[in-house]
Amino acid sequence: MRYHNITKDDMLNGDGLRVVLWVSGCNHCCKECQNPITWDPNGGLPFTKETKQELFDELEKSYISGITLSGGDPLHPANRMDIRALVKEIKEKYPDKTIWLYTGYLWEQIQHFAWLKYVDVCVDGEYEKEKRDVQLHWRGSANQRVIDVPASLRTGQVCLHCK
Repeated sequence: MRYHNITKDDMLNGDGLRVVLWVSGCNHCCKECQNPITWDPNGGLPFTKETKQELFDELEKSYISGITLSGGDPLHPANRMDIRALVKEIKEKYPDKTIWLYTGYLWEQIQHFAWLKYVDVCVDGEYEKEKRDVQLHWRGSANQRVIDVPASLRTGQVCLHCK
């Protein structure tokens, strides 16, 4: 897996104060995407043990609510195995921290991934310029959903995250 940036003390990409990992690789290529530089799965920097330690150092801070995985798309085929291992390790090491995942895939396309049980919130769907709404929390266009993953897995229906 490769990544472009780590944002620290972020308040825009999920609930609370967060660390954000911006991964490389996206096949959706949404019109007017805010991060087209992240589309190339070979772009950015290698995700190393030092990169992971940098994330963990941020997660150690008591005021950090959790981590957000964005990009690019964390669920790009080149990222899935590494993201699976990362969310599992984070949830085991920091059970009180939340994990948010942004993806252009729809929940219905990914809900079968067993490792999603480690994710707390999924913002799904491609960004659609025609449905852009700056009043929305944690998403760019009205078609995207902020999904409560544990509730959705438990009920078998999409449960929206309300805060």
